Amino acid sequence: MAERDVTVGQLLLVEYQSVKDEQKARIGFRDNLLYVTLAVVAAVIAAAAQAERTEMLLALPPVCVVLGWTYLVNDEKISAIGRYVRGELAPRLAALAGEAETFRWESFHRSDARRYSRKLVQCVVDLLAFCVVPLSGLAVYWGGGQVSAGLLALSVVEAVAVAGLGVYVVRYAVPFGSGGGGGSGT
Repeated sequence: MAERDVTVGQLLLVEYQSVKDEQKARIGFRDNLLYVTLAVVAAVIAAAAQAERTEMLLALPPVCVVLGWTYLVNDEKISAIGRYVRGELAPRLAALAGEAETFRWESFHRSDARRYSRKLVQCVVDLLAFCVVPLSGLAVYWGGGQVSAGLLALSVVEAVAVAGLGVYVVRYAVPFGSGGGGGSGT
């Protein structure tokens, strides 16, 4: 074999590094989405309060749905990468190396006794940030007294979109749902 020939093991290790780099980048992006959401929510609430215009709160649902969906998609991809490493790459490399197991951390960290409670708390945090906050904004708007027919219709559509996102947040939260599974996982 010539020096420049690449082995299957080398290719698998390069693929492993590549997917782990993608996972790391997605984790950073996903985690920053929570901070962005908090900043946008604070800005919208401050602007609505300063202007004394509750209809400005109607900006919360679309912003939270877009950021929440982006958060959820990245979270699912992070988990999918972990599943791929555990289910595809690790067994193939283990077979090539003549080992029973490789990349043990990929499975080990998932066996933590507090994993279930962390997943539950993360699901609650995601629901609060991306669903409860915009629904609260809608409730303030609806209770504000100056509700126009057009904005009322828009706000109902927004409420449905937020509720739909909430369903996906719960479905993707492990170990609760089966919506693609993985959620909030590295």
